[in-house]
Amino acid sequence: MKKKSFKEATKSLFLKYTVVPILILIILFTLFTIVIFHLKAVYDAKQSGEQIKERMTDVYEVYQGEIKKMAGSALVTKSLNYHDDINLVYEDFYNFNNKQDVKSSFFLVDVNDVFVASTNKSNNEVNEGILNHIIPLLEKYPDDLLSLVEKTNFSHGQASTITLGTAVKQDNQIIGYVIYMLYEEDFQRLIFGEKTDIAVITDTYNHIVVTSNEIVQGLMNKFQPEKLSHSKVQIENDTYYMNQTETADNTFRIYTLNNTETDKVVLILYFIFIGITCAFLFILLRILAEKMSRRNAESIDKLLIAVDQLKKGDLTSYVEIHTGDEFETLANQYNTMLDSLNDLLNRNRELSEIRKVNEMKILQSQFNPHFLFNVLETVRYTMVSNVDKAQDIILLLSSLLRYSINQNIDQVILEKDLNYTIDYLKLHKMRFNERLHYSLEIPEEIKEAYIPKLLLQPIIENAIKYGYRHQTTLNIWIKAKVVGSDIVFSVEDDGGGMEAQQLADIQKKIQASENNQVGIGLYNTHRRLRLQFGEKYGLEIDSTFNQGTIVSITVPYLKGEEHHV
Repeated sequence: MKKKSFKEATKSLFLKYTVVPILILIILFTLFTIVIFHLKAVYDAKQSGEQIKERMTDVYEVYQGEIKKMAGSALVTKSLNYHDDINLVYEDFYNFNNKQDVKSSFFLVDVNDVFVASTNKSNNEVNEGILNHIIPLLEKYPDDLLSLVEKTNFSHGQASTITLGTAVKQDNQIIGYVIYMLYEEDFQRLIFGEKTDIAVITDTYNHIVVTSNEIVQGLMNKFQPEKLSHSKVQIENDTYYMNQTETADNTFRIYTLNNTETDKVVLILYFIFIGITCAFLFILLRILAEKMSRRNAESIDKLLIAVDQLKKGDLTSYVEIHTGDEFETLANQYNTMLDSLNDLLNRNRELSEIRKVNEMKILQSQFNPHFLFNVLETVRYTMVSNVDKAQDIILLLSSLLRYSINQNIDQVILEKDLNYTIDYLKLHKMRFNERLHYSLEIPEEIKEAYIPKLLLQPIIENAIKYGYRHQTTLNIWIKAKVVGSDIVFSVEDDGGGMEAQQLADIQKKIQASENNQVGIGLYNTHRRLRLQFGEKYGLEIDSTFNQGTIVSITVPYLKGEEHHV
């Protein structure tokens, strides 16, 4: 069977499954039309609840402020004590009440149960309720603001649903009571017109303050719907989504309910719209299939050409795709991989060169003819006086040469490299005798760590080479410590040190990315550590003129199998 091209396969597959997204769209639109009605009911209920809560809070806070103001008014105190200036009390009340969306009846009663001021004087039933029920509560809690949800009918056909009251004190003694009864019909106007089927305001015990539909009233005027789930209730065989919110002080609860039944006519219109949309999409997808397959085939061709060039060794075979899709991302990833490959090759090439220069440096400086001449002269004189010592010198020199010229090993155990370092120092000790002193402080726990071969030798070499320029004796201290996940070595000497400008020049050469002076062992060591382990590793030099020099070397703490990383 003849294989299809990528373009043909893409087009065929695209068209084959055109019906799948259409079917999915039908299902999604069907679900959408159902869900959207539910979400609208939910949203409208929440919005209505928040708006009613805001209005209720404003009304309650305004009345709280007003009743506290009246209780502290000198005019009210005077009226309670002397039954004087009562017309001014009425004037204050009506100035306040006429500005409110929810109006109220006002009562001012002294401790002798005399109604000093009342906007409903002729209603004995209301007055008795105040004297027998409201005032005893105010006497029991004289420091609190009374908020009571109960219905009180007035003679003029109005009714109150919330009663607010507080005691009036003078010299910490109760001299009377201020009482407001807020009208139910004003609360009904407060909740009227919201985008919700039913609105209910209750107190914390679910006693109904006001409702837009009487069907929610249960026994004892309480709101107790049958719960079907967390957010759904049933009232008289109808299902409602119910949103509940509370005022900030938790004094009132606001319930907003919306019927969950959907409009069948609207659903039919949605289904017609879905059918038309799906037919349009089917035609559109057939047109787009051709364009998409052609464009994707071009992107694939570019990638295949670039990969083929890379296989032939062309490391500049970058590819440019600007389609704004996954093919562009793939091309960018390919280009990034090519950059990384080139960078890795350059790094390996540079690392290899540094290693070569480092080995050359060791052979040229550590075992230069002058050094070998001095060692051999020492052997010649020692042979006359002490054959055993001369034999030791020869063995040490042989071991050092063998270790140094072995280029097959790049990383070694620290203890092994320390043995080489000690032998190196011993040879110099045999040469300088009491003019050279050295000490090593290396923790035992790190001696099994892996480090680059000949790590400390170039540093010690520099210390000996320059340490005797202005003095006849030299002390060298070699130390190591673990800092986090790294090992920090330090080689300190008490030689002549360096002046500030000289130190700055050396530090600049060490930090440079390139240095053609291959004789600088410090640069080779620093550069090799940077290339092998990263930018945080390498050398740091600190020197004080006429005092000495400290060279710190930071390498990763590699244990066991980690050494090959």
